Formats: sequence, C-alpha cells, structure tokens
Amino acid sequence: MKNNFILRTVTGVLFVAIIVGFILWSPLAFGSLFVIITALTIREFGQLVNRTEGVNINKTITVLGGIYLFLAFMMFNMSNYSSQIFIPYLLLILYLFISELYLKKPNPVMNWAYSMFSQLYIALPFALLNVLAFQYNEATGNIEYNFVLPLSVFVFLWLNDSGAYCIGSLFGKHRLFERISPKKSWEGSIGGAIVCIAISFLCAHFFPFMSILEWIGLSLVVVVFGTWGDLTESLLKRQLNIKDSGNILPGHGGMLDRFDSALMAIPAAVAYLYLISF
Repeated sequence: MKNNFILRTVTGVLFVAIIVGFILWSPLAFGSLFVIITALTIREFGQLVNRTEGVNINKTITVLGGIYLFLAFMMFNMSNYSSQIFIPYLLLILYLFISELYLKKPNPVMNWAYSMFSQLYIALPFALLNVLAFQYNEATGNIEYNFVLPLSVFVFLWLNDSGAYCIGSLFGKHRLFERISPKKSWEGSIGGAIVCIAISFLCAHFFPFMSILEWIGLSLVVVVFGTWGDLTESLLKRQLNIKDSGNILPGHGGMLDRFDSALMAIPAAVAYLYLISF
C-alpha cells in the first residue's frame, strides 16, 4: 500500500512537471508534447476497442490522423495557413471508410464507428488546444503563443480532482453518479469547484486579459465538463469491461485515465471563450 502510494505520487509529480514544463517552454515544446500524447492516447484506445469481438480498427491510420489533425490546427492557428491544410486529413478519413470495402473484416460498421470515435473523442479535443494556445494580439497585430489558457485548463482540472478527492473523502455522503462511478460524491464535486473558483481570482490578478467573472466562468466550465469527461471514460471502460485503460503511467493507469477529463473540458473551454468574445 505504501509503495503504491509512493509510486502514484512520483508518477503524478513527474506527469504534472512534464506538462507544465513543456507548455511553458516554447510553442515547439508544447506542440511536440501533445503530438506524442495524442498518438499514445489514440493508440491505447485502438488497443482497447480491438479486444471487442469482431472489431479491428487500423491503429496506424487513426494515430496518423490524430497527429496530422493536431499539426494542421497548430499551423492554421499560429501562422494563418489556408484551410486547405485540412484536405489531407479529409482524404485520410475517406480512406478509413473506403478501405473497409476491400478488407473483408467481420464488422466494418463497428470499425467505422470506433475509428471515427477515436478522431472525435481524442484527436479533435487535443487539436483544439491550439485554439487556446495561439491568440491574436490586437496591440501588435500578430498571433502569439499564450501558454496561460491551455495551462489554466489543466490546472483547473488537477485542482478539481484533488479538491474533489480530499473533500469527498472527508464529507462525501451523496453519490454523484453511482451507476457509473460509485466513489464520486456531490460534496466532493462542489468542493473541487470551490477550490477552482478560488484559484480563478489569482488567475484574474496575474493574467488580467480576462475579468474575474470570465475566469470564474472558465473554471466552472472546466469543472463541469471535466467531470462529465471523467464519467464518460468510466462508462466506456464499463462497456469494454476493463478497470484501467492501460499501464503506461505506473500507479495511474493509461493515457485515457489521465486525460479523460480534458477530452471534454478542452472543447468546452474553447466554446466558452468564443461565446464571451462576441
């Protein structure tokens, strides 16, 4: 028990340090890290669903699709590339459909479904990090790398998880969604949200490009959709009859286990920021 706690702690600290360090380091470091994360997560997803009887998706093509989509979003957002940069990705998606006509696999419809799901559920949210990271600066007239927004999403997610765990362990009595995740409580979820709201005041003080209310709104969007993201992955694992999505992160499971909340929080944060910009 003690060794497992130490292992989880060390892995967790390294995990956070790598993400924070690479986001702060440079746009290239940010892009390189999340290209790797995207590839590993889609590959892990492919390994999981291919255990289902009759399912056999092309992991190589789905991984390449996720990598290309991330890079295309990055180039499009940081350098004003033409939308034509997405054409190769569309051709790859068409290939995934057309190839099933010739491969004679037992369940092509499920292969199509899971292949498209890998792109919608994993590739697109990670690619949307670029929308947060590259912002137009009205003062200079240039698109600049802004580490604050992508980093803040992860910080809110981590604080929400930690606050929900600590407060839920002490005071949790009312189950949040017992059918899918028996350990989550309303008390823990509310506690995690309060922690994030408190930190949003600090964000507004040090990064005043958004008001206090806008920062609070972002924190709540991340908390709510991050919780739904966690529950979504729990439902997926129940459907696939597995406990952890993988073992790449000792003591923490797989990539999907670590980024489940982010996969819904990132698109929601992008939508929220577009809404408040109108």
